[in-house]
Amino acid sequence: MCVIRIYFTADDFARVRFAPRPSPVPELHAALMMLGARHEELLFGRWRNSLLRRLPSVVEPLADLVPDGIAPAFLDVLGDTLDEGVALIRGARPESVRAGIEQVYARRPAPPWVRALHGGSAGAWRTLGRAQRAAHETVIAPVWPLVQDLHRTEFTRHALAVAEHGLGATLTDLAPGSRLRDGVWEWPRPGVGGVREIHLGGRGMILRPTFHWRRDPLVQHLPDCPTVLTYPAGRGLPLVPESGGEAGEPLAGVLGRTRLALLRLLDEARTTTGLARRIGVSNATTSAHASALRAAGLLTTTRTGRSVHHARTPLAELLLAGGTADG
Repeated sequence: MCVIRIYFTADDFARVRFAPRPSPVPELHAALMMLGARHEELLFGRWRNSLLRRLPSVVEPLADLVPDGIAPAFLDVLGDTLDEGVALIRGARPESVRAGIEQVYARRPAPPWVRALHGGSAGAWRTLGRAQRAAHETVIAPVWPLVQDLHRTEFTRHALAVAEHGLGATLTDLAPGSRLRDGVWEWPRPGVGGVREIHLGGRGMILRPTFHWRRDPLVQHLPDCPTVLTYPAGRGLPLVPESGGEAGEPLAGVLGRTRLALLRLLDEARTTTGLARRIGVSNATTSAHASALRAAGLLTTTRTGRSVHHARTPLAELLLAGGTADG
């Protein structure tokens, strides 16, 4: 377990601000990290498989820069457009690029093109730029209107939370299990043991929601820049294009139509046989779907004598309510 401690001064509290609009490059990197994080397979498996089939080979160099799922700091930039973000990465100080690559490849040999990037090769930079643009075109561009809508909603939610509860309570809500006391914001997170201490030094902090990342908040702390906290927001589901084949049914694109139909039938507890009859599949198929939904925390199963009854969990209720609102 690792502990993060962020030290605020009075000036820092006055300079905490919310990113006014989403940034394409950070959202892309969050999506790519989620693509490589093999967890929550029921909710994200179809999304991952679909993207992996569509990603062109020109994107492959990006995986070389994040072999352990953590990107070098010089890739984490803002920018209102893709061009701005790519330009900011290209403009990173050479020593920052070298330090990031050396940290990632401290205990393994780097691929040739990464070694060339370490040396400042213009060709290697072109390789990186092509990979980022191709990945953005496949992963982010189709859902960008949705990301913009979600960001506006989150911006409003944040403003209301600060007005009602104050900045301190709003900050700790972004990192479950954290606490803010005497100007120190502290929270535990999974990882190698130790303490990471960050002194804001009067530069403040930018709060940046991401609608692809699902795990703990990410902290970027670079010299001479405001610290950036990237935190997961939204409904916690993969983003799918509104014009896609599952338009109006975002959950169907995630769970599959049979599993979604099963959940919707559980407006009251039902047996495996009752569900199978209503869905039109075998008891064995229904039981397999119920097991997958139960593993994802969307369904509970209780046995009474020879009968097995299934019921929705509160998480499933929230997802179904969100899906209805979106549709």
